[in-house]
Amino acid sequence: MRNEKTQKIVLASLFYSIGLVLPFITGQIPEIGKMLLPMHIPVLICSLVVGWKYGLAIGLLLPITRSLLFHFPTLYPNAVGMTFELAAYGFFAGFIYERLLQTRLNRFAALIVSLLAAMIVGRIVWGAASLVLYGLRGEAFTLGLFIGGAFINAMPGIIAQLVLIPAIVAALEKADIKI
Repeated sequence: MRNEKTQKIVLASLFYSIGLVLPFITGQIPEIGKMLLPMHIPVLICSLVVGWKYGLAIGLLLPITRSLLFHFPTLYPNAVGMTFELAAYGFFAGFIYERLLQTRLNRFAALIVSLLAAMIVGRIVWGAASLVLYGLRGEAFTLGLFIGGAFINAMPGIIAQLVLIPAIVAALEKADIKI
């Protein structure tokens, strides 16, 4: 018999570590990193595999920790805004997925619906946080900046998430690593 709480803590720590390291792959070219969203992937996978509580915690901690350790993303306003966004991803992806698994919806459909919902809500949360954070600096955060940052510039990352995350979650579940 395995200790599920210990397993969840170990897996959440693994996803947290991946979130700290993965941006180094794209970090040499910041524009690529902004498009591929490397910190988003481990938060979403953590939430879907380990649960929303762990996904929320990893989403809250990862951007700030990465900023303090590696000075990227910049702490204010980027890492602070991302903290709200990734926390929303961590919460909504896992929470919706857990609820949908209790219905008759198949796992793949539940996964896609959860991902899409979390991505939409997370981007709205990022936009609201950015509006406040940039406003506190006396800078404008326009609808154009929101659309560009949340959707247009992020489209490669959104596509990568919709392709990679279901495959990774399915592989982990097949290996009996699931909530």
